[in-house]
Amino acid sequence: MNEVTAVTTSGFELGLDSFGEVATDGGRIMSDAETVRLLVEEAKLAESVGLDAFSLGEHYREGHNDSATPVVLAAVASATERIALGTSVTVLSTNDPVRLYHEFSTLDAVSNGRAQIVLGRASATESFPLFGYDLADYERLFEEKLELFVRLQREEEVTWSGTVRAPLTAQTLHPRMRPGGIPTWIGVGGTPNSVLRAARYGLPLMMAIIGGRPQRFAGNVALYERALDDLGTPRLPIGQHSLGLIAETDAEAQKIWWRYWQPVVENLARERGFYAPTMDRYLAEVDHGALFVGSPETVAQKIATMVRDLHLSRFDLKYDVMFLPRQARARTIELLGREVAPRVRELIAQQPTAA
Repeated sequence: MNEVTAVTTSGFELGLDSFGEVATDGGRIMSDAETVRLLVEEAKLAESVGLDAFSLGEHYREGHNDSATPVVLAAVASATERIALGTSVTVLSTNDPVRLYHEFSTLDAVSNGRAQIVLGRASATESFPLFGYDLADYERLFEEKLELFVRLQREEEVTWSGTVRAPLTAQTLHPRMRPGGIPTWIGVGGTPNSVLRAARYGLPLMMAIIGGRPQRFAGNVALYERALDDLGTPRLPIGQHSLGLIAETDAEAQKIWWRYWQPVVENLARERGFYAPTMDRYLAEVDHGALFVGSPETVAQKIATMVRDLHLSRFDLKYDVMFLPRQARARTIELLGREVAPRVRELIAQQPTAA
């Protein structure tokens, strides 16, 4: 199988990602508790405007309120009926696979089969010291725990042993997930080994693209598809997670996002050695980089381009950033569902089949 599988409009999904970042309301910084309740309201709004998925990350730092993701998603499940509920991303390395299975099998039960999960190794590593893990074991922790988590989903009774947790002997967990488990994606930040791992386990690929031209990930897409072909595995979904904001005009969206994105990136630049944000670099990211900031038409055109260039069947927009007003967050959700989503599907339908 050498040809590229075309993405159909019916198969394309558009979702929201949040890291539970504190919002503001009328200039007032909302409390952690208020922000958690706001997430539930935003998920309800996302469903009402027709979006396909709502996902929360997992962080342990000031200003983020996504440290107990399954709990928040369970609250969302009780307030919604249709929208898929997932993660963006779950740090498998510092979670116990058995506990994670129980949490998400329960979420899947209470949501009537809407649970999903994206598993990652962690780009933010605060969870390692918090839960007593050694960063020196970064790769081994993820590999062993991924093997166990996948087996727990795919096998009724599991016997397993490794070096990162106690062994299991003929263990069956309850409540049971649906046969085969819930949709489980591997989140990657660009590492080829992570791409190959996803193919080896037969799991969909979610690419976190937060800077630079997204097309630079095309090599990883080709690697993933070749690996699936070599393994005799049917083509699996490929998704993209990127940041952005939608407003009525490009100028309005760019002005709002810069005001709240710039200080966040400036802090990250000091912490991790990223480039210092400048207006020129910002506008370059908006124009042809990984920021999806603009009017509904601008954002729709850019997403449709990514669908074509990266063979996407899903795109998730991370819509929150520290202290962004709740009104701007809500407007992004509304425009994404009501205007961007139908326009993207229209543009996809106009694209020739890739070969």
